[in-house]
Amino acid sequence: MNGYEQLRHPAALAVFLFTLFLPVLVGILTMRRTRNQSDFFIGGRTMNKLVVALSAVSSGRSSWLILGVSGMAYTMGVSAVWAVAGYIVAELFQFVYIGQKLRVRTETWDSITLLDYFESRFEDNRHIIRITGAVIIAVFITAYVAAQLNAGSAALSSATGLPVPWTLFFSAALILAYMVLGGFIAVAYNDVIRAVIMLFGLVVFPAVGLIKTGGLRMLLSMLEAINPSHIDPFSIGFGALIGFLGIGLGSPGQPHIVVRYMSIRNADDLRKSAVIGTFWNVVMGWGAVMIGLLGRAVIPEMQDLPEGNPEMIYLVLSGQYFGPLLYGLLIGGIFAAILSTADSQLLVIASTFVRDIYEKCILKDRPLPESGKLTVSRIVVIVSGIAALALAYYARDLIFWLVLFAWGGLGAAFGPALISSLYWKSVTRSAIVSGMLTGALITIVWRLYLKTSTGIYELIPAFLGASLVIAAVSLVQKKYSGASSESLNTGPETGGQV
Repeated sequence: MNGYEQLRHPAALAVFLFTLFLPVLVGILTMRRTRNQSDFFIGGRTMNKLVVALSAVSSGRSSWLILGVSGMAYTMGVSAVWAVAGYIVAELFQFVYIGQKLRVRTETWDSITLLDYFESRFEDNRHIIRITGAVIIAVFITAYVAAQLNAGSAALSSATGLPVPWTLFFSAALILAYMVLGGFIAVAYNDVIRAVIMLFGLVVFPAVGLIKTGGLRMLLSMLEAINPSHIDPFSIGFGALIGFLGIGLGSPGQPHIVVRYMSIRNADDLRKSAVIGTFWNVVMGWGAVMIGLLGRAVIPEMQDLPEGNPEMIYLVLSGQYFGPLLYGLLIGGIFAAILSTADSQLLVIASTFVRDIYEKCILKDRPLPESGKLTVSRIVVIVSGIAALALAYYARDLIFWLVLFAWGGLGAAFGPALISSLYWKSVTRSAIVSGMLTGALITIVWRLYLKTSTGIYELIPAFLGASLVIAAVSLVQKKYSGASSESLNTGPETGGQV
């Protein structure tokens, strides 16, 4: 029975629709808690440790994990695990070290966005950092959202038999419905629900698959018969290994992830969030890899997959292993993964335009009442969603690589800048701007002209290049101009203490 026939079963359809429309119910329930701009964009800094942990993990993984990593494991074998190892380690430390410092400082300076923080940290009255960062966010997060919506529409179309334009429109409309209602609070609580659904799909699914194939030893034997390299974790080249591990370098630069740290009620709770989040990351990462391995053993020939696309192995295999009820839940899990990142990124786009451009650069000192800020924020969410919908329609790149491009651009542009601003008092405003631009430009140039010839993921050289530029510009400015007003940590010194 194929996916379309499965979803025609009343039980499967009921479960599937429940997972789709549950976020709208959460949006309605959280609408009363969304009273001002701070609530809409960072939950009013009232979120608990469990919500922050699961929301950060869920919003960071998306279709890249369930579809992309499982598809890569189908193609490459066990070595695909290195693609998840880097970010798991990076985010473990990020919760504690970057997250705690950022949470304290953003509350001290009443910063709602990441660019808010940068501007306060460097007393950038000319808004240079804010404008530079806004342009970078617009470029890379737009690509990110387009990839998510494109993935969602493809998965939904494959499962239901509906045309892609219809499923694409439905995906965007569903996200916008609950985002407009509850903002960040609705997104965060929906992320918790999605994390649980994703965990079910990435734990129960592989467990059932292993039982059906005769256990782990039998699975490895089947994979070895197809290609011995599939069971060798070191079968990839050194450059590819470094590139996969380097994916973790992008974590500190993702605005939709770091905003979770800003939203927590107490900075000290981030240590407990780190434990919860790391456990979730490990389980889900291995689950996605295992699904790809099972898929290769059960369906050895790639041309037997829909359109020969290995990223559809989750859909195909779930239809073979499960009855209508669980199939409906598992397909809903894919949608859950996709929505958990797309909604967070649309919220970043909205906060960038409303807070960083409209309120701080256009209105400047002219006050805007909280009701007005909330109305404008909701309007921008709708407009951003429509724009992303249009762009997603024309997105033609593979999910895995398009997401990695956007992940790399944001990570290289903001990661070194954020780390430097938190841990180096002498870093300068000019250095931060230079580093942001360097990271973004190297990502684009490397992706277009050097990725194929070198085999190195663009985030690696872009992150290193941005870091070197930040250090060089800061040291040169310090040498030739002394301790300038822009070179030291501005604002209360307690803002940097945890």
